[in-house]
Amino acid sequence: MHAMDQRFIDRVYESLAFEHSREGPPDDFPALPPIPGGRYTDPEFLKLEQKFLWGRSWLYACHGDEIPRAGSYLLWNRSGSSILIVRGEDNRIRAFYNTCRHRGGPVVRDASGQAKDSFTCGYHGWTYDFEGRLKGMRDRRDFVDLDFEDLCLVPVRCESLGNWLFINEDPQAEPLLDSLGPIAAQMQQFDLENIRHIDTHGFEVECNVKVLLDAFLEVYHLGSIHQHTVNRFLDHRGTSIILWPRGHSLMVTPNRNPDWVDPGTRGMIEFQDVTELPRKTNVSYNIYPNLITPVAATGLPFLNFWPTGERSMYVECHWFSPDWGDGHRHELWDQRIENFDRILAEDTQFAPKIQKSVESKGFKGIKLNYQERRIYHWHEELDRRIGIDRIPQNLRVSPRLSGLVEGRGD
Repeated sequence: MHAMDQRFIDRVYESLAFEHSREGPPDDFPALPPIPGGRYTDPEFLKLEQKFLWGRSWLYACHGDEIPRAGSYLLWNRSGSSILIVRGEDNRIRAFYNTCRHRGGPVVRDASGQAKDSFTCGYHGWTYDFEGRLKGMRDRRDFVDLDFEDLCLVPVRCESLGNWLFINEDPQAEPLLDSLGPIAAQMQQFDLENIRHIDTHGFEVECNVKVLLDAFLEVYHLGSIHQHTVNRFLDHRGTSIILWPRGHSLMVTPNRNPDWVDPGTRGMIEFQDVTELPRKTNVSYNIYPNLITPVAATGLPFLNFWPTGERSMYVECHWFSPDWGDGHRHELWDQRIENFDRILAEDTQFAPKIQKSVESKGFKGIKLNYQERRIYHWHEELDRRIGIDRIPQNLRVSPRLSGLVEGRGD
């Protein structure tokens, strides 16, 4: 695991200069076979994806600010299950399936709230404490061989990076920090113990989740989709990309003017220990499978891309700020979030049209270039998680990028 030290920063700058000057792909870059189009439309493949990706990955759920006190809770259902996330009396945050151990009723029905001292299933009144232990029930005399310890709420893996909480329904999954690899160390520059949650909102988009997620793994589209916004200040031809194990990746795009500063952030408080890359370039991480975060010295969003059906998805945007102390957040935040949403709208307005196109007989597959290799990397990892033997031959991705993945085998 490598922090974003000066050696790493210098190497990225060298890569930015190389990328801007090259006249073709590097000599060691392999030809990428087309990604089969059925991976975006085939119902059986999408079932495999749902089972082996979304149900077995570390997925961002919430920030600790959203459940601030003992008994504070929220319901989280993005992976397909109803999961209760609650802060306990010991200040530890835990997650459980929102399923009573009696006859399966929901223990909590509101999306979020503050429980007084326990949770009570509304069906038959079984009661659980904030640590998931069964504490009481009606008519206990009618049960034979009752073992309270064996009837706790079923736990779900819940681990944190700073105050960011991640969920994984696979009890055998490797620890979150191991899974994140170099990203865990590089994110420390954003004062994770004190970073504050300031906003969460989202919206539906009528397309397969990968159709939109793909757009955030490359900058090849800037000149077409973002002509009057992002493309005015970002130089996509100088973009540097790093591929990491487990599908994670980093994309660093230089500004057209090295001295450019986002006018919408001037005067905002910065993270004290932030390094120069987030100050002077556009740095975007993909935490596999569905979290994109374009980090900056003055704050950052988490963009989560969630499937809601074969042809529908939900984009969820969480915003985080450096700690500003007491009082209200900086007055520029409302405008900053609004500006970012306008850029998101440029991507999302085209996605339903792409969905219709990929469902046509003319869509045979995706031919990716060197700039788009993060997408191919994403699909290679998907096959690894599903298991290649489970995937029909005509829908597999041929491994090509292993020699370009840094730290493979670490």
